Amino acid sequence: MRTTRGRFRLRSAALAAALGAGLLLAPLPAQQAVAASTLTNTGFEADGTGTATPSGWSTYSATGQNAASFTEAGGRSGGHRLSHWSSSAYKVETYQYLSGLADGTYTLSAWVRSGGGQNAAYLALRNCGSAEQRTDLPVTSSSWIRVVTSVKVAGGGCTVSINSDANAGNWLNVDDLAFTAGSTGLSVKGVDLSALKKNEDFGAAYKNASGTAGDPVALLKGAGANYGRLKVWVNPADGYNTKAQVLATAKRIKAQGMKLLVDFHYSDIWADPGAQTKPAAWAGHSYAQLKTDVYNHTYDVLNALKAQGTTADMVQIGNEINTGMLWPEGSTSNWTQLAGLLKSGVSAAKAVSSSTQIALHLANGGDNALYRTWFDNATAQGVSYDVIALSFYGYWHGALSSLQANLDDVSARYGKKVMVAETAYPFRLDSKDAHENIIDLPSELVSGYPASSAGQSAWLRDVMNVVEAVPGGRGLGVVYWEPAWTAVTGNGWDPTDPSSGNAWENQALFDYDSRLLPAANWFAHR
Repeated sequence: MRTTRGRFRLRSAALAAALGAGLLLAPLPAQQAVAASTLTNTGFEADGTGTATPSGWSTYSATGQNAASFTEAGGRSGGHRLSHWSSSAYKVETYQYLSGLADGTYTLSAWVRSGGGQNAAYLALRNCGSAEQRTDLPVTSSSWIRVVTSVKVAGGGCTVSINSDANAGNWLNVDDLAFTAGSTGLSVKGVDLSALKKNEDFGAAYKNASGTAGDPVALLKGAGANYGRLKVWVNPADGYNTKAQVLATAKRIKAQGMKLLVDFHYSDIWADPGAQTKPAAWAGHSYAQLKTDVYNHTYDVLNALKAQGTTADMVQIGNEINTGMLWPEGSTSNWTQLAGLLKSGVSAAKAVSSSTQIALHLANGGDNALYRTWFDNATAQGVSYDVIALSFYGYWHGALSSLQANLDDVSARYGKKVMVAETAYPFRLDSKDAHENIIDLPSELVSGYPASSAGQSAWLRDVMNVVEAVPGGRGLGVVYWEPAWTAVTGNGWDPTDPSSGNAWENQALFDYDSRLLPAANWFAHR
C-alpha cells in the first residue's frame, strides 16, 4: 500500500450517481416464456433493432413499461445487444425460463455495461429449486465487463433474468450470455489487519453494525472474511509489524478459523513501487549476503509461526515489487539479481512448509504491459511461484475493465491463480483526525462510486465480481486493505513519527463511531 507522501495526490474521474441495491422488481407473472433446456438468442441477434421482447425471451414491467427493454445495434461481439432505458423512471425484467435441466450447479456469464444510478441493476438466477442468486452490474460506462453468478438447480428448471429498477435516463447493456454446468466462487475473502495490534494498543475499540462492542477479527470473520493478511517489517522504529507482533495477531486470525497470508516487505518501513529501502541492519551488505538475509529472515518468521501452530497458508515475497526490492541490488534494472533474492525467499518459505502458496505482488493492477514485462522476466529467470497478486485501487490504477483484461490475460499467459491482494474505497471524504486523507476530494473518486457507505459497498462488490469472473476458476479472491485502521492518536502512517496522523480512516470498514460498515457483508456473498 502506498503512503501519504506527495506522490499520491492523483486525480481520477468526477463523482457520478450512486449505485443502489436490493430486490425491488415484482414477482414473475404466471405466463412464462416457452421453456427450453438451453439458453437461446444469447447475443440478441435474432430480431434486429428495436425489439421489446427478443426471440426466446419474455419481458415484464411492474410499471407497465415493457418498451424500456429493447434490442439495439452495438453488440459486444455481434451486431446487437439488449438494453434497458427509458426517459422516465422504470422497472423492467427480461427473462428466459429453462426446463429439462439435469440437477446440479450451473453458472450464468454475461457481458454487461451500465451507466449506473439505478436503484437496482442485476442478473439473477431464480425459480431454480434453491435460493435466488444474483450479480449486480458494475458501473462501466463504455467498457464491457464479464460477470458471473452460480446456482444449484433442483427440479429441472431455472429462470435467467436481467433486471432494472431505474431512474429516468439510467441504462444498461447486456450481451453474449452463457448458461453452463459448473460453479464459481472466491476462496480468498481477506482483510489486511497489519495495523490492528497498534491500533488497539492506542485505545481503538470496535463494534458491530448495531453498536455492540466486539473483537474486530471476530466481527470481520462473522461478516464472511476467511483470510487475514499481515505485513512484516524487519526492525521498524515503532516496534510494530515485527515477528513478535505478527505472531500475536496470527494467533487471533487462526483462532477464528481464518487462513493466514504473510506479506514480507524486506524493509523497516513501507515498501511500494516508489520505495524499496533496505532494512538498516542490512544496509552495508553485499548482494550475496542480502540473499542470505532474505532467506534467514523469511525462514525465521515463518518457522516461528509454524512452531506456534499458525503456519502461513500464503506468503508474499516482497510487497508491490513493480520496480524490484532491496534497492539498488534488487532493482528490476538487474533481473538476475532480483530473481536471486526472490528465489531465496521462495526457498525459505517452502523449506518451512511445502504447502504454503507463494505470491508475487505488484501494484497498478490495470497495467497489463507492466505485468507481462515483469512476469516474462520472472519466468525467464526461473522464479517459482503459485499466485499473481495485484494491488488495485480504482482512483489510481484505472478502470475495472482494465483490471479484468489484465487478470484474464496473466492468469492464462502464465497458468497461475490471480488475486487482488489490496483494494479499498472511501465511505466519506472528511478526516476524523487532523491528518489529510489520501482520498479526500470528489474529483479523486471513481465515476459512479460515491464516497458513501453504498459507494464503498458497491466498489468491493464489483472488484470481487471481476475476480470471480476470471476464466477457468483462476480468480482466487480479494483482500481489503487495512479495514481496522481507524483514526487513533498514536497510530499514524509514519512509524518514525509518533505524532503522524492516519490518512486511511475514511477507507476502513469501521465508521467514525467504530461500527462495522455494510461493505464487509459482501465477503459472505462470494
